[in-house]
Amino acid sequence: MASEHSAQVLVASNRGPVSYTLREGGSLDAKRGGGGLVSGLSAIGPDTDAVWVCAALGDGDREAARRAGPGHLDPGDTGGQRVRMLDIAPEVFDAAYNGIANSVLWFVHHLLYQTPLEPAFGAEFRDQWAAYQAYNTAFADALAQEAAEGAAVLVQDYHLALVPAMLRERRPDLRIGHFSHTPWAPPDYYRLLPDDVAASVLRGILGGDRAAFLTERWALAFADCAAAVLGAEVVRDGARLSVRFEGRETRLGVHGLGADADFLRQRSRAADVDERLTALRAQIGPGRKSIVRVDRTELSKNIVRGLLAYRRLLETHPEWRERVVHVAFAYPSRQDLAVYRDYTEQVRRVAGEINAEYGTDGWQPVALHVKDDFARSLAAYRLADVALVNPIRDGMNLVAKEVPVVSERGCALVLSREAGAYAELGADALVVNPYDIEATARALHDALSMPDGERAERTKRLAAAATALPPAQWFLAQLRELTTTP
Repeated sequence: MASEHSAQVLVASNRGPVSYTLREGGSLDAKRGGGGLVSGLSAIGPDTDAVWVCAALGDGDREAARRAGPGHLDPGDTGGQRVRMLDIAPEVFDAAYNGIANSVLWFVHHLLYQTPLEPAFGAEFRDQWAAYQAYNTAFADALAQEAAEGAAVLVQDYHLALVPAMLRERRPDLRIGHFSHTPWAPPDYYRLLPDDVAASVLRGILGGDRAAFLTERWALAFADCAAAVLGAEVVRDGARLSVRFEGRETRLGVHGLGADADFLRQRSRAADVDERLTALRAQIGPGRKSIVRVDRTELSKNIVRGLLAYRRLLETHPEWRERVVHVAFAYPSRQDLAVYRDYTEQVRRVAGEINAEYGTDGWQPVALHVKDDFARSLAAYRLADVALVNPIRDGMNLVAKEVPVVSERGCALVLSREAGAYAELGADALVVNPYDIEATARALHDALSMPDGERAERTKRLAAAATALPPAQWFLAQLRELTTTP
């Protein structure tokens, strides 16, 4: 049953637009976030009755959620947006988020398992799966309560894959869409999941009227999995793609999230970015070129192979020694998971080995930065001669799109063919197989050797493609397709 404060547009995501820190004495400090969903909800205008449902992620969030009760957070904290934050029991949240979403679904879609040893789905997994179901149920219940008759609900990402079907059971009147920000695994790899779990995730998303993805490749992979696992019918009608299953049809769509050019260009010229630019130039040294990467130490980002390719560049092209610096921003991610802590340490180790092997008194080949600093990242975008974006697999990879927008003198892009961004940027990038260290080293050499004029022209075309669907328009396109397409 809908509440008396029923919303016409609803967004559901694990992380919301605001986070809280609990201070001594009990006060709460609110920090607002950004991104496509925030931009999109702002773009629909204040007259649209909208609600964002999210989870409490930490102690400060949980306290804010408790104080709000079943209602909404203080609009002074949220920029005027109506936000309902769910106080899900910490042990349930952890099992759902770390146990299933980040350690199973993420690994499957990014093809990260070392299959001789993993996965091994036993009793602990089943407990975590039950928590994931409970976590999704909490969202479905809240959305059912908040939604007006016939409202549009946009459910985000792999954390909430079961929500569309659960919500459909509770509120068949709603227009429900799901958007996947990750890649989608091909059927043979997807079937590493236990059969019932593989089916449940697909059934969950197919409970919606629409399922959308960052690229056509991921949409087709989802359709292939639905056919292979569920026996669903895949329907192709010209450019239109849909899946029919158990008497319902779910339309599939593609929305390639782009960079926010206006924000990036304005923010990258701020005083703190200028300060960091000066510091980075001093660290690189006069007359030297730079190869820049900006990533979290996420397993799929392939940072270690990128470092190995740079080392191979120095081995095979000694003329670049003392003439180039690899500026590598590897910001720690998911450090509550041991495999991520180990990976972060391996990144540090390999960077240290390269510096020990090739460094001289006046030259450090790798400048590794592990403290997250957005202003410094933007400074690196501005000065980069080469951007290295070589993920094993990535739903999109916005760094590949952001660098050409901010670059001052043009930047050659070395891009993995396994990044979603390849679909839009591949024509003007130097494309690599992310597993091929030798080929990546050659691409780095070609990028460093690229004539200035060619690099500048490529960068212009990359920037145009990268900004074709900025965040606000990306959100509005999803909403429009959900509410206007029969």
